[in-house]
Amino acid sequence: MSVPDLARHRLFIDRAFAAQAVLPLEREQANYLLNVLRLKAGDGVLVFNGRDGEWLANVVPEGRKQAGLALLRQVREQPPAPDLHYLFAPLKHARLDYMAQKAVEMGAGLLQPVITRRTQVSRLNLDRMRANAVEAAEQCGLLALPEVAPEQPLEAALAGLSPDRLLVFCDEAMEQASPVAALTAHKPAPLAVLIGPEGGFDEAERQLIRARPNTLSLSLGPRILRADTAAVAALSLVQAVLGDWPRP
Repeated sequence: MSVPDLARHRLFIDRAFAAQAVLPLEREQANYLLNVLRLKAGDGVLVFNGRDGEWLANVVPEGRKQAGLALLRQVREQPPAPDLHYLFAPLKHARLDYMAQKAVEMGAGLLQPVITRRTQVSRLNLDRMRANAVEAAEQCGLLALPEVAPEQPLEAALAGLSPDRLLVFCDEAMEQASPVAALTAHKPAPLAVLIGPEGGFDEAERQLIRARPNTLSLSLGPRILRADTAAVAALSLVQAVLGDWPRP
């Protein structure tokens, strides 16, 4: 894996890339580069679109409020998209923003909101969630963006998982045991992590989840964690033991 250049400013631009092309910027992006960062003509920034790798580009001002970016060359190739599915009960705005950003930073390739009986939020702003995913990718040097899926009822979300995907179910009702030992007992496989709502799953939902083949119920320790904290803890454990953190 190539190391990202975090000293340069990075922008996500959802357009096809080609050498010598000049990419027009949205008004907000141009204002950010010209008036917030105070970049000048010829200053370099890094751009990515989630498909064509990362490119070095020069700022091309077009007046005080408009600008484009002239693509020079590719500096990093596009990596494979991460294959970790993150299923979660939606939270209220600020904490949902945090959860989405951290899930992207931790390598989630799919953000799947799941509606449960105790879910606090029933209608989601998917554009806002995508914007949080882009912001996390820009700040952390990521090139692949996760898919942001529409919300689904719990039963439909479980049915949509392929049988070979190991579902790690973070269950606060589980008897305390080592989560590392539980994960180590499984071979690397396509992964999904499921985090419940504030208040947890009810017993019928818990039985539905446990009845799915290839599901691992996991304790996250002796303390009850808030949903956004549980997300970071669970994704860290899964990535460290079965995910893309280990090195040969």
